[in-house]
Amino acid sequence: MPDDIKTLPPAGDSGGTRDTHLAAALSERYLAYAMSTIMSRSLPDVRDGLKPVHRRLLWAMHQLKLDPAAGFKKCARIVGDVMGKYHPHGDSSIYEALVRQAQDFAARYPLVDGQGNFGNIDGDNAAAMRYTEARLTTVAEALLAGIDENAVDFRQTYDGEEQEPVVLPAAFPNLLANGATGIAVGMATSIPPHNAGELCGAALELIANPAATTTELLKHIPGPDFPTGGVLIESPEAIRDAYETGRGGFRVRAKWQRVEGKLGAYTIVVDEIPYQVAKAKLIEQVAQLLEEKKLPLLADIRDESTDVVRIVLEPKNRNIDPAMLMETLFRATQFENRIPLNLNVLDADRTPRVMGLREVLRAWLDHRHVVLVRRTEHRLAAIARRLEILGGFLIVYLNLDEVIRIVREEDKPKEALMRTFELTEVQANAILDMRLRSLRKLEEMEIRREHTKLTKEQKALQGLMSSETKRWAAIAAEIEETRKAFGSGPLGNRRTATGSLQPSIVIDENAFVEREPITVILSEKGWIRAQKGHLAADAELRFKEGDGLHTAVHAQSTDRLILFATNGKAYTLKAEALPRGRGDGQPVRLLVEMTNEDAVLAFFVHAEAARYLVAASDGKGFLVAGDDLVAEKRTGKQVLVLEPGREAAVCKRAEGDTVAVLGENRKLLVFPLEQVPDMARGRGVQLQSYKDGGLADAKVFTRKEGLSWRLGDRLRTEADTSPWRGNRATAGKLPPNGFPKSNRFE
Repeated sequence: MPDDIKTLPPAGDSGGTRDTHLAAALSERYLAYAMSTIMSRSLPDVRDGLKPVHRRLLWAMHQLKLDPAAGFKKCARIVGDVMGKYHPHGDSSIYEALVRQAQDFAARYPLVDGQGNFGNIDGDNAAAMRYTEARLTTVAEALLAGIDENAVDFRQTYDGEEQEPVVLPAAFPNLLANGATGIAVGMATSIPPHNAGELCGAALELIANPAATTTELLKHIPGPDFPTGGVLIESPEAIRDAYETGRGGFRVRAKWQRVEGKLGAYTIVVDEIPYQVAKAKLIEQVAQLLEEKKLPLLADIRDESTDVVRIVLEPKNRNIDPAMLMETLFRATQFENRIPLNLNVLDADRTPRVMGLREVLRAWLDHRHVVLVRRTEHRLAAIARRLEILGGFLIVYLNLDEVIRIVREEDKPKEALMRTFELTEVQANAILDMRLRSLRKLEEMEIRREHTKLTKEQKALQGLMSSETKRWAAIAAEIEETRKAFGSGPLGNRRTATGSLQPSIVIDENAFVEREPITVILSEKGWIRAQKGHLAADAELRFKEGDGLHTAVHAQSTDRLILFATNGKAYTLKAEALPRGRGDGQPVRLLVEMTNEDAVLAFFVHAEAARYLVAASDGKGFLVAGDDLVAEKRTGKQVLVLEPGREAAVCKRAEGDTVAVLGENRKLLVFPLEQVPDMARGRGVQLQSYKDGGLADAKVFTRKEGLSWRLGDRLRTEADTSPWRGNRATAGKLPPNGFPKSNRFE
């Protein structure tokens, strides 16, 4: 037998074996698992907006008669009934579904009225199910309305002992009103909550105008309506595209206000936060950023919430623009959150697909039409049965003496009644079951009134069944009642503010990072450290024995520092990553990959617009931009390509129009800077020629200001440099008398 063929029992058979390809068997079983996850766990039904576990919860509570007017029952009892009769899964998952339907910060229109600890907006969990109690809300009651009138199909439960509804009648637009989230196999759904009154208005628009476009429907639905409020800042075009395609997202910001304090000071109070954001984690996130000094405009954050959200933000000072402060928080924290839209649902045929807003509302209306027809047919059947019985009763009153005689004297009174008065078996049984007290004259009048009333109702319902226009008018009336019940008042008023796109606030990105002045100290032996503040030039600095100062650079804590080494490489150091304090610091070789033979040639703060003159000891060099010196890796960036046996000799800022180069042979050459090319990497051009030795030093200066050099503590300037002026790559002449014997300009 091939390796990919295994012996497996046939599907649905507990015994026997059959040969099948392993790939085919795995594919078959994984597909069954995937379809089960998609249809029976993760995706809601477009008609009632419920997943199986939620539907079973509501049905079980309905069976327990936990209507809004009834008392509460322990959640453990409810979960037990659901798990034992309808939903053979873990009790924790069932209880979590129950809890979420009871949380007013998670569900826009809670389906469960909870009593006890059902969690909070901070993200705390609910109490154990043995401590909490629940019953249905009026919204859930609307979802179940008509379920006992043959409005929907029922199916057997998993063990065949009970019946459960395939879908609820759903007089409430639950899918969009409460939303849904779920991850299935290969697909997911994410539907934000909406305002029920607005949904009903859009549904009425669709009934009045079946060809209504998404744009026309959005006149009634400006966007989602989250239970936690907030401010919707998405553009109208993006909202329309999202509802048109069924895919998109909505940006929601916290709602805030400025509260004035004493002497011009103020605080910012946030009283609404974005949907699905845990308040405690949000405050923890802000506190972490404050500790990392990434929110320079914010001084402190406090949580003064009770059952109402109240987060207090204190700015660093009274001059900070509150809008700019909030903009920094929106960019860096979950004070702004993006809620995705993925209208992936099961349609009326139980097929998963992504729908647009119009399709979803159309599917709900079509379901309400089916429910109306089924309830009407159920009512007509009940009226017909009752009229049949009432017709028999009226015959009794018209022939009372004969009926009494038959009942008293006939051996088979039912057959005799049916034969004598042409009654049906149902009528005959009803007459024989009558009590003597029902033979009163008053009772006859009641029966006639009931018969007249039912006959009138029957004609009205038959007229309804014969006219589609009347049926849609009836559905519109039902939706209008739903809008009145759930579209206004504390529960129905819109909570999420909408309107035009928020004006953009231009913020300097540098405002997000706190800066402080520092002095970066590099020793001769390659130890580096940073001290707070800009130290004076004569400040006393300590070093290890035998070590001294190489370079001291004034910088900001957010700067990048360039280190140019004798190997021709440029290295980048972040000032914020340097060791702080008055100690010896840390060897540079631990921060960048330099060998012991390499020495630091230049050390300076990175400046984007600056240019630098770099040259090797053989006298070749070029100009390089500051950005070309930045290296992203510890290994650095090879800028100056060196010949074997040579090393970098110069890296100086090029500010001016003239170059002065000095050889080890003590020859000075001055030539225009324009003769030096700009390059990002390479060997460059010959700056000065030598018979022996190489380049000692170079400097870029402004010709009008003259060439200067330091002689001891004095600064000497040579205004007339014409004796040494020439072209690049020539030998040059001896420098002026008094030039330093070190062959250095500085």
